[in-house]
Amino acid sequence: MSGQITKFDGDFRFLSNFYNAGFRDEYGFYWPTSEHFYQAHKTVLPHEQTWVRECSSPGKAKRLGKQVTLREDWEEVKIQIMQRALFFKFAQNPVCARALVKTNPLELIEGNTWGDVYWGMCNGKGKNMLGKLLMELRSELLKYF
Repeated sequence: MSGQITKFDGDFRFLSNFYNAGFRDEYGFYWPTSEHFYQAHKTVLPHEQTWVRECSSPGKAKRLGKQVTLREDWEEVKIQIMQRALFFKFAQNPVCARALVKTNPLELIEGNTWGDVYWGMCNGKGKNMLGKLLMELRSELLKYF
């Protein structure tokens, strides 16, 4: 293995927000994927959150997330929302949590071809925020595994 994981597919698909690792949030709502959770929290309107939560796939949730009433503080809270999604996903799916720990000390890069240079990297450019959040969570999990 090299010093990096550059795509969240194959053996590393579990790192993707599209991976089917459902969880319940602090209110008891079930989320099929972390993508559903993230997209639904772009709005504060409960009925719109329900529409996204009940989507049949993470791809549909992502598309619907572009149509919801965007909350005014979205830019300020989107990192925290993603952190919560990842926390719930890995806390409630121990197989995924152990797999994340096993990626240590590799750098996690959410490489993509769809141009997401905020959460990932495309053509070697981007902030890779999802990769960074996953590595932060992995550091915390290392204390327990």
